[in-house]
Amino acid sequence: MSQIRILLADDHAVMRTGLRLVLERQQDFAVVAEASDGREAVALAQQHKPEVVVMDVTMPNLNGIEATRQICNALPQTAVIMLSMHSDEAYVLRALKSGARGYLLKESAESDLISAVRTVFSGKAFFSPAVSKMLVEDYVRELQDREMEDSYELLTTREREILQLIAEGKSNKDVANLLNLSLYTVETHRGNLMEKLNLHTVPELILYAVRKGVIS
Repeated sequence: MSQIRILLADDHAVMRTGLRLVLERQQDFAVVAEASDGREAVALAQQHKPEVVVMDVTMPNLNGIEATRQICNALPQTAVIMLSMHSDEAYVLRALKSGARGYLLKESAESDLISAVRTVFSGKAFFSPAVSKMLVEDYVRELQDREMEDSYELLTTREREILQLIAEGKSNKDVANLLNLSLYTVETHRGNLMEKLNLHTVPELILYAVRKGVIS
């Protein structure tokens, strides 16, 4: 059986031990290394080339956001799950912009970690349910406060399809193959939907999709 190779990065030994115990109950998971700070996490990731890294946001010597950025730049096939105590949107967006594919609250790590690893390993984004719920509620409240129209209604059916597929981690080429469209057509639809939603990056698009409940 091939195993999903995982690197744990957290400056608290007790937290790492707890995470390891949860992960190693799965026969197809293998914790290949543990790091106690951000620099060590980058070095161990380059040494072991794990499929998944579980990374604490707050780390000594090099914070988790910057360590994630360096790992994702060096190892684009490695999926990083960010571990955090913070559920506000600013932290989630910073994590996504650094290259993280998952955002897991420490309070729900024990119950959600297995799903998070499997989800990001498959190429999709993962967010703790509490984070997804918060983002949706904040978005609805913002629309109500500003008496704004829902920009999602501006999208065509095709643009909504493409929004979901990109938010799930598909490339333009993957989307073209799935929808039987030319690459040029997909790129055009993608540009149009980004413009309609006033989004500029894929992390912003993923966050928007979570806020809208398009992905969870």
